[in-house]
Amino acid sequence: MRRNSKEVKELWSTIQQKDSINLSKVKAILDDRGWLGADVIGDKGNLTLFLVIQHADIKTQEKYLPLMRAAVKEGKAHPANLALLEDRLAIRQGKKQIYGSQISIDKTGKATIDAIDDEPNVNKRRAAVGLQPLENYVKQWEIEYHLPAN
Repeated sequence: MRRNSKEVKELWSTIQQKDSINLSKVKAILDDRGWLGADVIGDKGNLTLFLVIQHADIKTQEKYLPLMRAAVKEGKAHPANLALLEDRLAIRQGKKQIYGSQISIDKTGKATIDAIDDEPNVNKRRAAVGLQPLENYVKQWEIEYHLPAN
């Protein structure tokens, strides 16, 4: 299927409708009960909270980032997921990412890693939150990466 085909446009429309419904439900949960841990809603439920916020609009991400930070400190959310949200929000705000999790695809379809702050130490930060080394992570996008020297 081509990106601009009728079928793809219909799929994206369906995805956007479902995302909107999911976001409404997740916001209601977070606003009413806070960030629920896996002990309350299971691993899938906990991951769902993260994924819905991770793929939400920037204002929603900014609103719930402090709640997720607190949840990580309380053991109710995974540090690796917080790292992904921190990076996504930083890139959206025009800043450099911390953990190297955000990838962009250019017009030719080539994937590149978005700018990373203090890049020589990125793998130390990644390890601290339970993420694999950047060299391994980016292979799924066919990116060959070499950590720069200090």
